[in-house]
Amino acid sequence: MLHDGLHSLLDELARVSALPLERGETLPARAYTCERFHQLEQERVFRADWLCVGHVSQVARPGDYLRTDVLGEPLVVTRDEHGDLHALSRVCRHRFMDVLPPETTPEQGSLKRLTCPYHTWTYRLNGEYVGQLAGAPLMNKVDFDRAACRLPRYRLEVWNGLLMVNANPSAPPLGPQLGRLDAVLAPYRLADLVVAYTATWENVPANWKVAFENGSENYHHMGTHANSLERVVPGKDTVIEECDPRGYSMFTPFAADLPTAPDEDGVPPVGALIPGLGERELSGLRVAGLFPNLALALVPDSVTLLRWVPTGPTTHDALATVLVPAAAQEQPGYEAYVAASRRQLELIQGEDLVAVRGVQRGLATGPAPSGGRFSHLECPLWQFQRYLADRLVGAPVAIA
Repeated sequence: MLHDGLHSLLDELARVSALPLERGETLPARAYTCERFHQLEQERVFRADWLCVGHVSQVARPGDYLRTDVLGEPLVVTRDEHGDLHALSRVCRHRFMDVLPPETTPEQGSLKRLTCPYHTWTYRLNGEYVGQLAGAPLMNKVDFDRAACRLPRYRLEVWNGLLMVNANPSAPPLGPQLGRLDAVLAPYRLADLVVAYTATWENVPANWKVAFENGSENYHHMGTHANSLERVVPGKDTVIEECDPRGYSMFTPFAADLPTAPDEDGVPPVGALIPGLGERELSGLRVAGLFPNLALALVPDSVTLLRWVPTGPTTHDALATVLVPAAAQEQPGYEAYVAASRRQLELIQGEDLVAVRGVQRGLATGPAPSGGRFSHLECPLWQFQRYLADRLVGAPVAIA
């Protein structure tokens, strides 16, 4: 039954993903609740494709590191003395201790070497020797090949200033697949921005796809965000742009009656503008997405990276990273601007959490197939289905 259930679900994914947009419909409910489908996504999507783990400004100088986790894989991104970036496992090769445990070490900082706090084994971070064991005290009386001991490395690409890692050695390079998205993002100069702050919502009770799909369409502005985003960027005005198969982009002009005066706390509604933006970029919100789980909300003064990482079939972590121009940090009132930005992000996320929790509760009832159709504003969801089908359907499925 388990075998037949998973295969029938994959057959339904194949059917739905082949529909034209004007007949598009949501995935079957089991795609958001099934443990075996979740395991297949982990294997063929998250452990086989490019995932964003941060921004280059977080590892700007030689010796800088950024601690991150990808589906339970503890990783660290480092920059060596030549300026090259590396992604390494954080699991010590001795007794498998996390060499940068979050209980005792900051998420980012600067180090000359990685030192495991358990038995003080050390690993090099320089050039071609990155990850190589440098020291292992009191190991001279046993048969031990130090030269063969090295932290595993992961593939890493920098794409528009974003740190992208991949556990699949045979996956094609990311950059050549994203020509249209490159052109969309180019005016915002993401690589020149810096991190203003990050925010995390852990173990949200909804499948990661529910949240990613919610963040990939503006159709829900009129309902979920009726008193917030809808007043600034009306969803009905959104234009879906032509994009690469691996992602999407869309643009929504600002409402004509936006406030221009500071709020009651004296904080201006817009911070330091990103240098060099054109008239179109200055006039609205652009949302761009990269499958499987990254969305970027781009406005004239900031870019917000949003990621949804599965923690189980019906739970996920939501991660936000807000980028601003480096010059913004030198302006008077910057801290007040950041505080106002945080409040706005928490407000929007709070509204979205009501939506994604509500959708997951509906999915948990095992509802009959959807009788609705996608709006034209939900084109990114239709594109996402095709991405999933490309990775999940076709190859033989091993059943545990």
